[in-house]
Amino acid sequence: MFKMYNTNMETNITEETKEFIRGNWINVVSPSDEEIKTICENINIQEDFIRYALDPEEKARIDVEDDDNTILFIIDTPIMEIESGAKVYSTAPIGVIFVRDDYIITVSLNKNPILEDLEKKKIKNIITYKKSRMLLQLFYSNAEMFLTLLKKLNKETEIAENVLKNSMKNKALLKLLSLEKGLVYFTTSLKSNEVVMEKTMRGNLIKLYDEDEDILEDAIIENKQAIEMAKIYRDILTGTMDAYASIISNNLNGVMKYLTSITIILAIPTMIASYWGMNVPVPLQENPFGFILIVIFSILIGVIASVWLKKKGMLD
Repeated sequence: MFKMYNTNMETNITEETKEFIRGNWINVVSPSDEEIKTICENINIQEDFIRYALDPEEKARIDVEDDDNTILFIIDTPIMEIESGAKVYSTAPIGVIFVRDDYIITVSLNKNPILEDLEKKKIKNIITYKKSRMLLQLFYSNAEMFLTLLKKLNKETEIAENVLKNSMKNKALLKLLSLEKGLVYFTTSLKSNEVVMEKTMRGNLIKLYDEDEDILEDAIIENKQAIEMAKIYRDILTGTMDAYASIISNNLNGVMKYLTSITIILAIPTMIASYWGMNVPVPLQENPFGFILIVIFSILIGVIASVWLKKKGMLD
């Protein structure tokens, strides 16, 4: 589906419209082939520009088409989803298309919180005919969203660590692994977004209004801060997982030593019983107390072996 918005140049009030008017912002979400064709025919752009942003694996980048004076900006946005009752962190691309001086188009495969905030006017001072300003506000809002989700991800990490301190459950370890995966997505996407923003600042690709450079610089600063936070959280999480892996390995070694010691202790009376169970003449064969003496002897040897193993730390 797609919706169109236009800002009145006299009142600066942005309202939804059904007509393709110069200065429109067209928000495209999970469009059908027919909708893509309708948009492209009305504003005269290539369908590929819209389809690029619908690829979930698309990397953040800038693509310029000189023939029809169209610029495509693709940036990665942070996503938090609920899967099987657990929070999963990942990223999803959105496309921002400048169509000459006429239109600005935003494209996403699924509903995106950044674009939803834009539609609900939670991002202030949105003016559709100031395309550059809209793009830079998206950059800034996206960097802030990364920072917000990074803080939530860090809290999730602390909760999982507290669970692991009390019990070494696989569920908690898998949670940490999922969080580490999310940090990898965040770090990679933030670095790609940084390249796009710096290229936007240096490349003179778009017209910048008076305050636009300040907004872009603030967005780059926020993005750099998010990169540093993601790196710190990832290093801490990696170190934590390595530490717990070592603890689990040590615990496993302890269990194996204990079971080995028990096996040795149990093997002693078994070995003694096997000697006296042979079908040949053996000591104490004729003694009426032979069985009791052999049992006592086996227990004594077992106790001695237990004490020796205890001193060696095998039964700790």
